[in-house]
Formats: sequence, C-alpha cells, structure tokens
Amino acid sequence: MRTCFYGYPDARVFLSFSMPPKKGKSSKKGPKLSKAQKAKQQQEEEERRLQEEEEARLQAEREEQERLERERKEKELERLELKDGERREDELNELRHLLEENHTAVTKWKTETVEKARWERYMHSDGTPDPAVQQDINTYISLWRDDPEVNITTVLKQCNLALQLVEELEGLLRDVTDPQEGQKYQEALINLQELIHSKHHLTTEEILKRASESIDTETGNMQTVVKDDNITLCLWANLKKDPRMAHLKIRTPSRRSLAGGDEVPADIAPPEQGETKEDGEVKDGNEMPQQRVDEEVQSIHGLEGRKSAASLQSRKNSLQPAEGQGSQIETQIETLCAEGDLTSPSVQLSMMDSGEHVQVVDLMQYIPLGGVFFYDVFCLPPQAHQVNGWEIRQVLDTGLQVFPYPTERFNLDDKEAITCPPVGVSLKLPDSVVFLETPQVARWDATCKQWRMDGITDVSYEEEEAMISFKMDSFQAFVLMQETYANLPFQSWELRPLGQDSAVFTVNGALFDLSIMIQGDQCMLQSEQEKGLSQLLGKWMSSPALQRAMLNVGINVFVNEYTEKYVSTCGKDPLTEHAAYEQMALFASACAFSWSKWNAKCGAEHLVMQVCEHHVPAPVPKDSWSLYLLGAQRSQKLEITERSEAFSPDHYPGSEFHSTFIHMLQDNMSTDGIARTRESNYLFIDTVQSLLCATRPLMYS
Repeated sequence: MRTCFYGYPDARVFLSFSMPPKKGKSSKKGPKLSKAQKAKQQQEEEERRLQEEEEARLQAEREEQERLERERKEKELERLELKDGERREDELNELRHLLEENHTAVTKWKTETVEKARWERYMHSDGTPDPAVQQDINTYISLWRDDPEVNITTVLKQCNLALQLVEELEGLLRDVTDPQEGQKYQEALINLQELIHSKHHLTTEEILKRASESIDTETGNMQTVVKDDNITLCLWANLKKDPRMAHLKIRTPSRRSLAGGDEVPADIAPPEQGETKEDGEVKDGNEMPQQRVDEEVQSIHGLEGRKSAASLQSRKNSLQPAEGQGSQIETQIETLCAEGDLTSPSVQLSMMDSGEHVQVVDLMQYIPLGGVFFYDVFCLPPQAHQVNGWEIRQVLDTGLQVFPYPTERFNLDDKEAITCPPVGVSLKLPDSVVFLETPQVARWDATCKQWRMDGITDVSYEEEEAMISFKMDSFQAFVLMQETYANLPFQSWELRPLGQDSAVFTVNGALFDLSIMIQGDQCMLQSEQEKGLSQLLGKWMSSPALQRAMLNVGINVFVNEYTEKYVSTCGKDPLTEHAAYEQMALFASACAFSWSKWNAKCGAEHLVMQVCEHHVPAPVPKDSWSLYLLGAQRSQKLEITERSEAFSPDHYPGSEFHSTFIHMLQDNMSTDGIARTRESNYLFIDTVQSLLCATRPLMYS
C-alpha cells in the first residue's frame, strides 16, 4: 500500500490517500464458468427456492390443520362436557341408589346373623359364658381361677373352652366401635390368656411332682407326652442330674387350626439346687405371655454324648395335615456343660447384664410367624417317697421355680469369674407357615415388654433344609419374624368374573403369586405352592376369616394405615380410589379389571385400569382390553393402549364422558352384561369390595 500527499500552500489544503500495490504478473484469476455451468447453478438455486417455498406452504397447511383439529377437539370436548353435565345428576343418583341398596341389605344381613348367633348360644345353654357380656365373662374367669383342679385331662378341656372364648373376644374387638367396650373386651382377653398360661404351669407342676414315676429305663430320666386336639404337653426331667443329658430335641408337627393354637411345654432338669426343667411353649400372638400357642410337640429325645433309645411319639389324629411333615426345635443347653460342678459350694450365682445395644422390633414392620416359642429352666418339684406303704412328699406353695440363667460363677479360691455360654437353638421351620424371605429371630424382653433382635448371635439359615440356628444369652421366649409387607408392592393384579356372583382375584406379588376365588360371600385361596398352605387351599370361608388365616401363615397381600410408611405407592387420591372399588364390585359379575402401567403415570388425581366385558371362566384375550381413566368428576375411555409409547389423556374417538365409572362401562357393554350387573347378589358385591379395599391394588401396584 502506498500513501501520497498533495499540498496547496495558498489554500493550505493537504490531501492524502492510499493506493493498493499493483499485482505482479504471478497473480492468478478464478476460472470462468461456462454457460452450461451457469445455467445449472441457476437451476439449482431455483429448485432450492421452490423447495423452501413448498416446505413453508406445507408447514402453514399443517399448522392450519392442527389449529382446526384443536378447535374441533375443543368444540367436541365442550359438547361432551355439556352432555355429561346434563346427565350428571341422574347418573350420580343412580349410583348412590345402588350403593345404598346394597349397603342396607348387607347391614341387615349382618345384624340378623349376629342376633341368630346370640339366640343359638342362649338356646344351647351349656353354661358357656357370653364374652360380649362383661359380667358373664368376669364370673367365668373368677370361678376358673379359683378352681383347684390340676388333672391334666380336665385342665386341657377347660383350656379348649377358654381358647374358644379368646377367639370370640378377638372377633368382638375387631368389630367394636365404642372405645370403652373395646377396653373391656381387651382386658377380658388378656385375663383369659394369662389364666390359660397359669393353668398350664399348674398342671405341669403336678405332673413333675410325680416325675420319678415315669422314669425311662434306659436314660433314668423322665419323659412323657400328654396330648389333645389343641395342646400337646411334653415333659423331660433330668432325674439323674447328669449335665451331659441337658440336650433337648422337640419335634413339632405343623398342625394348626384356623381358630386356635397349641401350647407346647417341654421340660428338662439340670442339676442345680435339686433338679430343674426346661419349659418350652409355642404361643401365637404379638405379646408374651398373653398369646395362644400354635405348634404341637410330637417327640422328645434326651441327647448328649450317647444315643437314647426312648422316643415318645405323639400319634396324629384326624387333624393331621396330608403332608405329615413336622417342624423341629433342637435346644442345646450348653450352659449345663460348662466346666465345674454347679452344686459345688464354691459357686455363687448372679444375673448377667449383656449391655448390648437395644434393637426393639417394630411390630408394624415385622410380623411373627409359626407362633411364639416359650421355654425356660425350672427347679424340679420335690419327689414323693414310698415308706411302708405311705407316700411322703414335701409340700411347697411356691409353684414352679425358675432356674436363674445366665449366671456368673466364681471360684472362691482364685476369685476367677467363669461366665456361662449362650443357649444354642436349632429350629426346623414350622410347616404351617410360609417364609417368603430369611426369617428374622426376635426374643421377648419380659422386663420391658418388647420384642428385641439384639442378644441373638451366630444366626445360620439353611433354606433347603428349612433350618435356622442361633444362640441367645439366656432362656427367653423367641419368635421367627418376617417383614409384614414383604410381598408388596404388587407386580400386577386382575379381577375376572367366572359367572353370576362368582369371580377370581389374582395378585402377582413381589415374592408370591396367589388367587382368591369368590363365590357369593365365601372366599377360597388358590396357589401353585402348597407347602405351608395345606389348611387354607381349597377351603371356603368368609373374607375376614380368609384374611386372618392368610396373615397367620405369612401370606400378606393386605394393607392398613401403616403400610404406606414401608411400601412405595402410586400416591392416589383415597376418595377416588375407594369410589373405584365400589363400582368395580358392582360390575364384577360381568366385567374383568386389570392392572395398567399407565396408572403410575396419570397423576395422583386419576386412576387408569384395563377393563373389558367378560362372561366366561376362561382367561381374557389380550386384545380384548380397553383402558379407562377415572377421576373425581368424570370417567372416560382412553385412545392409548397398554402398548403405546407414551401416556395421553385423549379419549377414545366416538366415546363419551360420564360422571360415574359404571355408566362409562355401560356404553360398551351388551344388554346381557348390564343385566348381570343388576342381578348381582349384595353379599357377592360386599365380598369383592372388601377384598379390593383390603388390598388396594390401584395404590400398591
């Protein structure tokens, strides 16, 4: 670049400008386009311009079509909403009438059933007290408490009656609405349970007073079994005072009645302060000792160091389960095998304090299964002696005396403390229950009245053999527990009609699948697994009875006010959910209902399920289902299917809105199907609704 200056002195003007340098001869010019190339370039530019114009036109048309479609849908939505509003009152009134009619019929039937039961009890007149009458039950408890009878046969008969009263009181507690009445029932129930426990101890003590009369010829110890339909009493006493014989093996068949349980003491005697025994009982419930027992002892063998030829077999009666399998408790009382002589004057006894971290069991999160195993070590009562035809016996009024354990022993010479080893327990899981996961062991803290999981060590579980082993610091009641909601949330569910007033409710749980047959007001459990369910499968019972029975065996698909704390949910509006169950029950004779994956995607204020009309017992064909959206204000059929890629609330083309679910369903039902729903029995409707409300599949799946 060159810069030039020009000056004009007179005008005092100076100009300057720059000029680009001249290009040398080596500079090259771009190639020139031929006419053909120029024509092609122009043609391409024109085509590109036309394409852009076409795309713009098509985009404008699409936008216009979308606008028109939106306007059409808005007008259609307004039309449907207007039509729905015009018939809303009539539909709600019709639904309200159906629900009230069924509720009135069910209430009347239940009242008449209760009155009939009371009349039959009155006419029966066998002296059995009415647990609903406080004076009657209190008088019965008082008279039985004062009864000095200790004969085992008589006492067991009395206990059987008391167990029936306990069951009736439990039923009254479930149905009571008055808190004061409920408190009275609760007090009577606890008093009965404690009295049953006391009577078992009294009759056990009476038998042990004559332990020397039942000596086993081989071992020189006492072994005996007393049994009836509900209770088996097994006693073992170490009369020879041999610590090597302190090994107890209890075999317990898994017979368990739906209405009651069995108490199972099993006693042994270590050589301290005379002789003692171990008392093992299996009780049913969440508190100790105020609960019933539901396991039955079949045989006891004294084992330790040598084989015993004595085996007292408790023969099974007509209540024996078909599988004939048993559960087994093997308690190794290692405490009696410690070094030193427990009867030596150099031994002092004192209670130990483990000082471990307390792990209290949350009884909302865990549930006991297979009953509560209660056992202890007691001092053997003084034995009678025969002298010149006379029976001489030391009379004590102290009852069964507990042998203190754990203990700390001190050698008086070297002041050395010798601690007692833990109590080892090996348990074959009861056949009357189903453990969906590895059982958790908890022990009863009688001082704090709590179940605790601390103080239990060396837990070993063999799933194939159904055996669990563990150790505890002392002789305490223990229980096998399972997470209450281990089978939730559900993976899927289906309610399918089998005919008029007949349906099957299938639940695919997190760990266990099952079906509940519904026929009128009766229910029956069905499952491919039979182990632990022999007393339930194929047996008809009321819905409340089936729910209790399933909980007792460990198959829980039922929820309560605490479930949401432990299980993830879809978070649905409870009023909308309850209204859905009411209407599903009304149409359960003619329509099938099933789980939908979109129920978790539609929001808390809506529900989505698959529905179709279905009249035959066969499974529903996969292409027969339609999706329905339920809300607090209206219900509608959805355009999407279960196989759609995304959720959409758009209604099915040609369908309408309705204020109730049943009227929405009627739009796509046959005349015969609608007639079936109107002919449904009120007890069938109530049973279906009670199962749906108890499981809440729209919330917990």
